[in-house]
Amino acid sequence: MNISDSPKHSTLILVIDDDRLMRIQLRRAMEQEGYQVAEAVDGEEGLAAYTCLKPDIVLVDGMMPVMDGFTCCKLIRSLPGGDRIPILTITALEDEESVDRAFEAGAIDYITKPIHWAVLRQRVRRLLEASRAEQELRQQTERERLIDKIAQRIRQSLNLEKILNTTVAEVREFLQADRVLIYRYDCDGHGSIVVESVGDRWIPILGKKIAYPYLGKNYIPAYQQNRIQAKADIYTLGLPQSLLDLLAGFQVRAHLVVPILQDNSEFLVLNSQLENSTQNSQLWGLLIAHQCSGPRHWQNLEIDLLKQLATQVAIAIQQSELYQHLARLNTDLEKQVQERTDLLQQALNLEAMLKRITDKVRDTLDESHILQTAVQELALGLKADYCCTALYNLEKATSSICSEYAITSPSDRNCVLQMADFPGIYSQLLQGQYLQFCEIASHSIPQVQHRVAVLACPILDNQGVLGDLWLLKPKEYVFNELEIRLVQQVANQCAIAIRQARLYQAAQAQVEELEKLSRLKDDFLNTVSHELKTPVSNMKMAIQMLEVTMNQECGFDPELENTHKNNTAARYFHLLNDECEREINLINDLLELQQLNAGTLLLDRRIIHLQDWIPHVVEPFEHLIHNQQQILEIDIPRQLPPLASDPFSLKRILTELLNNACKYTPAKGKITVGVRINSDKIQLRVSNSGIEIPRHEMHRIFDKFYRIPSNDPWKHGGTGLGLALVDKLVSYLGGSIQVESESRHTTFLVELPIMYEGK
Repeated sequence: MNISDSPKHSTLILVIDDDRLMRIQLRRAMEQEGYQVAEAVDGEEGLAAYTCLKPDIVLVDGMMPVMDGFTCCKLIRSLPGGDRIPILTITALEDEESVDRAFEAGAIDYITKPIHWAVLRQRVRRLLEASRAEQELRQQTERERLIDKIAQRIRQSLNLEKILNTTVAEVREFLQADRVLIYRYDCDGHGSIVVESVGDRWIPILGKKIAYPYLGKNYIPAYQQNRIQAKADIYTLGLPQSLLDLLAGFQVRAHLVVPILQDNSEFLVLNSQLENSTQNSQLWGLLIAHQCSGPRHWQNLEIDLLKQLATQVAIAIQQSELYQHLARLNTDLEKQVQERTDLLQQALNLEAMLKRITDKVRDTLDESHILQTAVQELALGLKADYCCTALYNLEKATSSICSEYAITSPSDRNCVLQMADFPGIYSQLLQGQYLQFCEIASHSIPQVQHRVAVLACPILDNQGVLGDLWLLKPKEYVFNELEIRLVQQVANQCAIAIRQARLYQAAQAQVEELEKLSRLKDDFLNTVSHELKTPVSNMKMAIQMLEVTMNQECGFDPELENTHKNNTAARYFHLLNDECEREINLINDLLELQQLNAGTLLLDRRIIHLQDWIPHVVEPFEHLIHNQQQILEIDIPRQLPPLASDPFSLKRILTELLNNACKYTPAKGKITVGVRINSDKIQLRVSNSGIEIPRHEMHRIFDKFYRIPSNDPWKHGGTGLGLALVDKLVSYLGGSIQVESESRHTTFLVELPIMYEGK
């Protein structure tokens, strides 16, 4: 096998012919056209030469010994790449059978001997041009397929590392290069190999970091302008020796370098302008192909392929970074949502805790229990190491710890602090401001010994500061707004509860004092009544004796007031007798009220037939009612069940109500006494017209010594004990009394339980 060099171009023609002279002629003719020529003397040598040299065209003699040209043509077609190479058969035969056989064996064209050299040259040029066109079309198709394949992978995957590895592997296979890699720049202008596809014969350089100032100074600006470096042989470029040594260390002989530019705009512009526009581009890295086995002339098709792939890689990088950015945003959003959810849950928990604490502190009026409940619930709910409350004495400027809850620390209860010793703390608390602070450097107060994270909140209301509430946690802890607001609200609830407790205590003290005064008054009235009863009884007896004596000695008759002799004496006698009687009634009423209050009045329960009993009680009032020009009406059914009650007490009730009706009924007014049956109760009603009790006075009419002002037309006067006595007697008899007063008409309604005879 013989190979010649051509000074024009590197097209290689393989000549297979057993005729030495023919081989020489063919060589000379082809070399004159500027082609390289390889020779083989028979079919077997021709097959070996084809496998080794991969020629651009084969000229084979059809008639050769051992293996003819037709068989050799068939065998070449069966070899890798043999289906694409043009084969021209040379034969001396002109019969159609040989031509058909040549085409059947896979020949593209044929020429007969003797050879017409101009025809041969023209046919070789035509076959080479057609082969190159076919090869370019095939490469173009393969390039488009490769670009589409990588673009599809980019669309289908967000795994940048996988995309880059696939890219360099596919490119190396397409270019039949020794190494294809992607180099990424760092922020300092240096960089490293991030992915690589390399043949088995060559040294892998994946992961190597290249820090070479010459590269950054001389090449980065050009790469940022989207410049391409296509070098067929590094040793013919006049590069510095240090750079040659660097490339030689990577076994590089020829290289093709295409920059990977990222668009700084929000979206990549996926069109041809991206390749030529660098206004908004940033250099991300390089897509590099190495030929290590020898020099290589990089074709435009190969350069265009890498440029398009660099664009696709830039898209993949942008897409991946956008995805990562979106993933980070999504993670941040999920984190924010979780934080908001946690805050909401914490707010709900703290709200429930506040309600629980509020309910508990309002369930009691014990001040110490209120504060102890608050500190314990807060300490447990907020997981504090220590919680306490203190109450202030503003006159003495002291703070006394009164309630606390601690996990392990000793008790500070009953500790008294001087506010002047800690002005920075108490100046804020006294102004109603909370404070959160760390360890105190120069002073130590009981609440913060061996603890550093402190929240102090004043207990205050609209009347001022009552005390404070302290919570302590480990030093690294910071109380958040929700916790601070909770503590403030608990402190406010404590202030309200403390005020209520103190008001209750004050009210209780007043009640006890009033009860004491009431007992003293009742004791006084009881004593006075008993003390007055005897002299007043003696006075009554003396008046009666005076009447007898004056009648015997002077002929004085109290009923004969028309005589001049009796006129003055009768007036004084009646005045003395009436006032004595009034005093006796007052004393009896007081004594009876005292007995009712003390529960010592004994009931003499008897059977009463109201239809017969009431007229006898009303009869003494008929004369008075007649004199006052009033109208009396008695409304009693004929059939009434017997009533078991105390006649004396019931008579007092009816008498007082009639006295009251007579006193406040004007002339021509009507007084009615009636009885009704309501289920198992007797209703006794006394009403009068012409008078109406003011609504705002209704609740006081049964009070002792109370009288309705300016409503007594007959000026009878009174002690104000009658209705109070009625109210007590009705209750003592197991009944109830109600008052209705409207439209200048007033009715007292007494309900008593019916107790039949024998029950």
